[in-house]
Amino acid sequence: MMTLNLQHWRVAVDGEGIAWATLDKAGESANSLSKAVMGELGQVLDALERQPPKALIFRSGKEAGFIAGADIQEFTQLDTAEKGRELVERGWNLFNRLAAVPYPTLALVRGHCLGGGLELALACRYLLAVDEPGTKMGLPEVMLGIFPGWGGMLRLPERVGPAAALDMMLTGKTLDAKRARNMGLADDCVPPRVMENAARMLVLSKQPRRPLPFVQKLLNGPLKFVVANGAKKQVAKRARPEHYPAPYAIIDIWAKHNGNALVAPELVDGIVRSPTARNLVRVFFLQERLKSFGKDVEFKARRVHVVGAGVMGGDIAAWCALRGLTVTLQDQTMERIAPAIKRARDGFARRIRDQLQLRAVMDRLIPDPEGLGAAHADVVIEAIFENVDAKHALFRKLDAVMRPDAVLATNTSSLKLEDLRTVLKNPARLVGIHFFNPVAKMPLVEVVSAEGGDPDMAKKAAAFVKQIERLPLPVHSAPGFLVNAVLGPYMLEAMRAVDEGIAPETVDEAMLAFGMPMGPVELVDMVGLDVAMAAGKALAGSGAEPPKCLVERFNAGHLGKKTGKGFYDHSSGKPAKGVAGTVPAGLAERLIRPLLERTQKLVDGGVVADADLADAGVIFGTGFAPFTGGPLNYVKKQNG
Repeated sequence: MMTLNLQHWRVAVDGEGIAWATLDKAGESANSLSKAVMGELGQVLDALERQPPKALIFRSGKEAGFIAGADIQEFTQLDTAEKGRELVERGWNLFNRLAAVPYPTLALVRGHCLGGGLELALACRYLLAVDEPGTKMGLPEVMLGIFPGWGGMLRLPERVGPAAALDMMLTGKTLDAKRARNMGLADDCVPPRVMENAARMLVLSKQPRRPLPFVQKLLNGPLKFVVANGAKKQVAKRARPEHYPAPYAIIDIWAKHNGNALVAPELVDGIVRSPTARNLVRVFFLQERLKSFGKDVEFKARRVHVVGAGVMGGDIAAWCALRGLTVTLQDQTMERIAPAIKRARDGFARRIRDQLQLRAVMDRLIPDPEGLGAAHADVVIEAIFENVDAKHALFRKLDAVMRPDAVLATNTSSLKLEDLRTVLKNPARLVGIHFFNPVAKMPLVEVVSAEGGDPDMAKKAAAFVKQIERLPLPVHSAPGFLVNAVLGPYMLEAMRAVDEGIAPETVDEAMLAFGMPMGPVELVDMVGLDVAMAAGKALAGSGAEPPKCLVERFNAGHLGKKTGKGFYDHSSGKPAKGVAGTVPAGLAERLIRPLLERTQKLVDGGVVADADLADAGVIFGTGFAPFTGGPLNYVKKQNG
């Protein structure tokens, strides 16, 4: 056993006859299941077949987690149908072999266990989850436009029931250790200090797996069609099959082929090599690139001070507290801060069931009308109203009390940093950290640098954004930066179409059919017609008149969702839309063109460094149809 000469696996047999197989992928910070790693696992099983152990336990040799999934780099090389089928076959056959070994097997899951990593764990008799914050289990292949082809579609429904399994596979959502145990995915969850002993005891226990309840067995057998039909209806509300074929394929492969994709080779090739899969893999790598900003900086914030307890400021403060930082929230009076604290508590209560945990998060969010927190903060974020004089007055006060090494940031969306920083002793220290509304849902944050700004401050700002689990996008100071600058002409063109007599519902339907998460007219209602009017001159440019439909509603006080009425009636909480009607040919192309042109212009002007970063920013900042790979990638493909 010890003579195995492997690059990625270490195998040792302990005194009780248990084989411990430790995956420590060479040259990588996280484990993934590349062709080489899978080949070596086959060798491990060969050796154990010759000398069967009493039991086999899988664990990770990495700090970062168990296994992140398959090696996504290998997906980019699937240029033939045979290669796609080979990839599926490799994992399907190997994990079926693992599931059939005569000795008991256990996956000791600590940290992330995703995709192929969870499929390996599901092929073991037992799954023991380690109860700590980083432990997450899921099958998120659908996010890459593909499916869990290595046994996940077969085994997950057998463990947790088909409805829960499909929900996980069709949304990509993950479970922590406790939820995994409660749902039956994990046999138990234990604290790190006892994990190895607990693993030994469980793998030798001969304990039977928790059986699926009888009704769940029926739904996973003769009544599959009931679950499949319900799942298809749910998916249809979120994703059109022509844009996102993978979720529909997952339902069909489970319902018709018991999770074995190899029985349906046309589905394998149609999904794995589809433009959607290629573009979603591209989006994955774009996201990884955004995550890399701020990585090379040794900066970790512990205290954040936010000035301005309006919707944006309050929500930024709440998000930072939720992510573990101590936050002081300043405004002119306690009365102004109170609504933000209440809104934060309501938001936390929806996420956090444990009352002690809820109390701990609320304790980290501290009302601070005097602004005393600014002197102790590692990061200070200004989020007051858009007025240069007001911001100047505030920056003078902050400059007098802040530490020189602390990050001073503005959340401005429309003012130039060059105009705001003039009152500072060291003007180069000011950076922009521009969040989007709603803060808790929008993953992108623009990190704005002005000409002559301190590059170390920009790096610290990016590190802070990454620390609070957001995606930092470096941009240069310019009106609207990237995201708002591309949305402006797009929304303007939509309102011009309404002025021409096209119903708002029809305009929105054109872009929903294109693949946008929300139509542009509804987006104007969400942003606020007052905001659209304020930006109107800049959007229209060269003295052009703002759209009549916008001016009329604005003058009537209909400002969108915030007042209950804009282009749509929002009094029920959702926009009341009429029937869309037939979408005129070419409408979507017309509406999207200004966005595409502006994105290219911003790359050419150096506001964002390159086309890939522009695509990343527009996807994660606006929800631009991810299956296209981003606006500039879309243009490139359209032009052949």
